[in-house]
Amino acid sequence: MKLSSSSFGDNQRIPGAYAFAVPHATEHVALSSNRNPQLSWADAPVGTKSFVLICHDYDVPSKGDDVNKEGRSIPASLPRVDFYHWILVDIPASMSAIAEAEYSDGISARGKPGPEAKHGTRQGLNDYTAWFAGDKDMGGNYFGYDGPCPPWNDEILHHYVFTLYALDCARCPVSGAFKGGDALKAIEGHVLAKAKLTGIYTLNPKLG
Repeated sequence: MKLSSSSFGDNQRIPGAYAFAVPHATEHVALSSNRNPQLSWADAPVGTKSFVLICHDYDVPSKGDDVNKEGRSIPASLPRVDFYHWILVDIPASMSAIAEAEYSDGISARGKPGPEAKHGTRQGLNDYTAWFAGDKDMGGNYFGYDGPCPPWNDEILHHYVFTLYALDCARCPVSGAFKGGDALKAIEGHVLAKAKLTGIYTLNPKLG
């Protein structure tokens, strides 16, 4: 099975249109158009009944002490953790592509509705839900896709991995407001094949 995109190539830079934020000359960052990238796939195995798509960044700082702080930087040596940007389940076996901006086109303060989504799919809560928790202007439940917004003072490039899983079941065995870890646990034992596409992004002008 192969996963590809007309929005960016594997291990190539993700254009700012698909990010939550872009670099800004004086304010460090500015909000972006936050469009989900185009994705297409082929050669799913016989017996595929649905797909699951998960996007995560594995380069997120494990501690937030230095995140976006003037005069400080996040060292490359700092241990990193996963941050989920998109969890899309119950993608019909008949689908072979997602159009640009089909699931996200712009930033929605205080989150987006879910889990029900287009084509009978469901979307999980991405990790901006926890990131913005307690923020009076942005706090809420962020279902679906929200793009890259790595710390502008991070010393490393961030990698965003889109992984498509072909499943032997028509419905992913999760319910309610599920998260990335919930979906990954639920599909254990149901995966027939998987394919990955990785994009790179930074808001640090020194890495541009």
